[in-house]
Amino acid sequence: IYHFHQKNGFACMVLADLFELGQFLFIVTFTTFLLCCVDYDVLFANRPLNHSQAGGATPDRPKVTLPDAILPPAQWCPELAGGAWWCQRRGLGDADGVGSAVPSRAVPCRAVPSRAVPCQSPLCLAQEGLWSHSWQEVQQRLVSLQRRQQLCVPRRELTELDIHHRILRFHNYTVAMVSQELLPLRFRLPLLGSAVFLTRGLQYNLELLLFWGPGSLFQNQWSLRPQCKRASARREVARRL
Repeated sequence: IYHFHQKNGFACMVLADLFELGQFLFIVTFTTFLLCCVDYDVLFANRPLNHSQAGGATPDRPKVTLPDAILPPAQWCPELAGGAWWCQRRGLGDADGVGSAVPSRAVPCRAVPSRAVPCQSPLCLAQEGLWSHSWQEVQQRLVSLQRRQQLCVPRRELTELDIHHRILRFHNYTVAMVSQELLPLRFRLPLLGSAVFLTRGLQYNLELLLFWGPGSLFQNQWSLRPQCKRASARREVARRL
């Protein structure tokens, strides 16, 4: 419900993910094109081109143009087939720094259940007028709804603090681990001193490892696995992680 409200409905969520996917595909395709389909010796004039016409000595054009530097398909197709894996790795690495578009939480699949929640539940939030309701109002409806109808939360009373804890659970864990210097984000550089290094790609990998990956510490979106709560099993959990 929180993501549904903050992202202005199901259609906006799906469109944003489709645009991110298009951005990812463009980066991979353009990177592959630059690596495999461009003759850089011609582009940077390291190799001269003969533009003279077949029947005369006068060149048809004196300058090198962009089409001259693009390899014909007969040349770049075998090269692309032979080095496609390297191009894909390079493209994926570049796209990961842009924002990890493809692994964007697989949101179209996760957004499908959220489409029906606000519209078909007693919250009575129509998608067309979603922008007119503040999040505080949605919270109040959730709290009052919990008293009348049991939600997925196994509590009789639901407070705004409980809702905030659910939404910010992973963020709070991340902030705590950074504050206690459990995550290797701070490095000491020569002559520059201490520096913090956290890219979007590194953040995605840390979240995948700790929060929502197959071997993460959480069994769902809010609760730790039972073995993580036992002090006697912490060494074994840390070893597996």
